[in-house]
Amino acid sequence: MSGKHVAVLMGGLSSERPVSLSSGNACADALESEGYRVTRIDVDRSIGQVLADLRPDVAFNALHGPFGEDGTIQGVLEYLQIPYTHSGVLASALAMDKGQAKIVAANAGVPVAEAKVMSRLDIGNDHPIAPPYVVKPVNEGSSFGVVIVREDMAHPPQSLRSSEWRYGDRVMVEHYVAGRELTCGVMGDKVLGVTEIVPQGHSFYDYDSKYVAGGSRHVLPAEISPKIYQKIQSLALKAHQAVGCRGVSRSDFRYDDRSSEDGELIWLEINTQPGMTPTSLVPEMAAHAGLGFGEFVRWIVEDASCLR
Repeated sequence: MSGKHVAVLMGGLSSERPVSLSSGNACADALESEGYRVTRIDVDRSIGQVLADLRPDVAFNALHGPFGEDGTIQGVLEYLQIPYTHSGVLASALAMDKGQAKIVAANAGVPVAEAKVMSRLDIGNDHPIAPPYVVKPVNEGSSFGVVIVREDMAHPPQSLRSSEWRYGDRVMVEHYVAGRELTCGVMGDKVLGVTEIVPQGHSFYDYDSKYVAGGSRHVLPAEISPKIYQKIQSLALKAHQAVGCRGVSRSDFRYDDRSSEDGELIWLEINTQPGMTPTSLVPEMAAHAGLGFGEFVRWIVEDASCLR
């Protein structure tokens, strides 16, 4: 039994707060079962003082979205010299900015779709690129704010310029790649399996298909050719290393095999704080590789450090 004191950071300030609470509590339960002394912390702006008073041996970062995933909390933990899990300051900030992460991945030889980063307020009645395309907030996760613009739409959706929009003004406009949704996890220097995500009753892998029961079906291992399967694994590891990730990450891909088996394979983004319930994608991949959920979170804790 470890005896280490682990503070599990969850909740937080972002749109993904409910997802983080689910991840955090699942990880905390598993860590307690593994023999760790666990303190659950619902993170707010007093987190620096809370951690300075608590002085845990490790901070398990189960936060999602801005503040928890963008290098901010990582900087607080570096300042306090508390070892922490997942990626460090630079890799977290880089991965959270979809436009910058795409540039780095492309320079490393990872195939990406045509895209441009711009202010949503500059998207008027004319299409910024030829449809079909996807508009994504550059610094959000869980598909918040994602808008798909089809070929038959005469102009961009007016919702993009609405005063009710709450996902930041910088957006990425990216060529839409049809086909299958595939994802692959990386654990340290080891590549995990490739999962196909099949949304059930949804046009794409949106928030509800991710988190509502029955919203999607996970096919692991993905039913694709060994050549494409291995290529996805290779690209996921390449992106993980190019961005500078540590611990666990997950890369998402689109694969259009309608015209040929080779088809078009495009890397979409890398997630440095994947969902961490036992039925989330990366824990499922770890289980497929023979690691139970408790063993998996134990590995993440024992991998923790500063200067990540």
